[in-house]
Amino acid sequence: MRYLLIVPAAIALAFMSLVSCERQPQTPEAQYNLGIKYDIGDGVPEDDVQAVKWYRKAAEQGLAEAQYVLGLMYASGEGVLKDDIEAVKWYRKAAAQGHIDAQLNLGFMYVYGEGVAEDDAEAARWFRLAAEQGDADAQNHLGFIYAAGQGVVEDDAEAARWFRLAAEQGDAKGQFNLGYMYSHGEGVLADAAEAVKWYRKAADQGLAKAQNHMGFLYDNGMGVIEDDAQAVKWYRKAAAQGFVMAQHNLGLKYSRGEGVAEDGVRGYAWLSIASAGGHEDAKPLIEALGDRMTPEQIAEAQALSREIAERVEANEKQTAGSASE
Repeated sequence: MRYLLIVPAAIALAFMSLVSCERQPQTPEAQYNLGIKYDIGDGVPEDDVQAVKWYRKAAEQGLAEAQYVLGLMYASGEGVLKDDIEAVKWYRKAAAQGHIDAQLNLGFMYVYGEGVAEDDAEAARWFRLAAEQGDADAQNHLGFIYAAGQGVVEDDAEAARWFRLAAEQGDAKGQFNLGYMYSHGEGVLADAAEAVKWYRKAADQGLAKAQNHMGFLYDNGMGVIEDDAQAVKWYRKAAAQGFVMAQHNLGLKYSRGEGVAEDGVRGYAWLSIASAGGHEDAKPLIEALGDRMTPEQIAEAQALSREIAERVEANEKQTAGSASE
């Protein structure tokens, strides 16, 4: 009986497959959408190879978004063998249609010489095309290019202009970089208050290096009234994100009792984390602090260091996961 039941089921399945083949998406938009479904496992088993198949069909019909995503698949080696030359090929096709992310990625391929010969001038050209369409990331990177004179004539005023365009869109990196220009008088008149304004905007968005810099400003009374408690507050925020300089600075604050109750154990713990992260100045400070501590206190500090390091690592993973969503 089972055999007799299987036969009609098999026939039905074969028939459904034929129908399915006949109804396969023909428009590039539908093909691209089916690629997404395989990419993320939406209603079908997750399958990068199938995703690439459908992205390619849509890309070959000229859909810019599919061309860009196919470039991503080649760049990352998902569903295909990693091939930077193919990635560049598809980024270029999408970029030529004005796809902003493709223009930006193509610029980076030229910066790093991946799939193409390294060419700063060509990188600058693609970054500019994306920046002129209003992309904040491209505007910030174009500002960096002008500040460094990479592929363009060095021009601090032009760098500041692009940083400002990114910053005014709420781009944290652009805000930090504009703050730097104001603090050093590069491309704009030096203005400590304006520098603090932009550094704070970046720090409030969670940019770790901006948070550490806000701590430094409060630590030294630069553009703000010196305030050790505020310095500790900002160092702590950046340190929790794994910013090594802030971990070092926070350890110093605890060991000296500046802006926080003196606590050699916590100072030792944070300095140990900074040292493990590569901060060369932390090691002699740890040794000097250890000379004033009992073996029990050192053991407690080492245990605390491991505990904090685990929390920081978990926080970094969560942040990275959020950024990729």
